[in-house]
Amino acid sequence: MATVKKEIKQQREFESRQQEAIVALMLTTDRLKGRLSELAARFGITPQQYNVLRILRGAGRDGLPTLEVMERMIERNPGITRLLDRIEAKSLIIRERSASDRRRQICRITAEGTALLDDMEQPMQDLTQDVMQALDDRQIARLLDLLFLVRSGM
Repeated sequence: MATVKKEIKQQREFESRQQEAIVALMLTTDRLKGRLSELAARFGITPQQYNVLRILRGAGRDGLPTLEVMERMIERNPGITRLLDRIEAKSLIIRERSASDRRRQICRITAEGTALLDDMEQPMQDLTQDVMQALDDRQIARLLDLLFLVRSGM
């Protein structure tokens, strides 16, 4: 099995196993982001835009306020307004002022946004299968547990 040190062509030893693990997580994240970016680009969007569309589809007809969309994102984006502007320009979402609080905007997915997610469903499932094919269900469960432990320490 290749080591992280070999993968990144590092000559020196890591200062600790913890440091090596963090580099391994970063390397894995970068590769996964690359694969997700390639897939999303085939559909004319970014992974962050895909994430927003999934969040809004899950919210249903009521939609969500802008800040709640940002809070639910996997990769938080301080430029949420610009991100939503770009998605809205593609007619994948709509934003409306809240009736109860005119300062808030409610975001909703459009039929076009839902159709795009439907089109992406099988390719995304295929990507997920491909990326995780080396792990069985028990290993995936263990990976999820370990990643939760890492996140809980942050």
